[in-house]
Amino acid sequence: MIRYALTCDHEHEFEGWFGSSADFDDQQGRGLIECPMCASKMVRKQIMAPAVTGTKRSLPDVLPPKAQAMMMEAAGRIRAHVEENFDDVGDAFASEARAIHEGKAEDRGIYGQATAKEVRDLVEDGVPVAPLPPEPLKKSDVN
Repeated sequence: MIRYALTCDHEHEFEGWFGSSADFDDQQGRGLIECPMCASKMVRKQIMAPAVTGTKRSLPDVLPPKAQAMMMEAAGRIRAHVEENFDDVGDAFASEARAIHEGKAEDRGIYGQATAKEVRDLVEDGVPVAPLPPEPLKKSDVN
């Protein structure tokens, strides 16, 4: 696994893990990589210094399978909590989030869909938004 430091065209910094450099190139070419803060698909690798082994023991670059499974389970629980307790406003997410932020709608938790531009506009205007963790893989989809 390779960990890349990434940035979007709005200068949001985040990281991504890929099986190889070719995997990054393939996913980027198919438009599968997007900024978790604004959903921009204009993502590029940042310049990174290579990891050099020294005398101090360092943590492995890849989480052990048990830790990965725990993180995926936690993300699934977060998604389930949101779906059970928040209002699904569908594609009206951006307008409803803005209305709540401006005090024009009832203050409550919501989730739904928004375009990358709508998310960028919300973030630029100080409206707090966050991506919902992806749906967990179905056991039938895992080989």
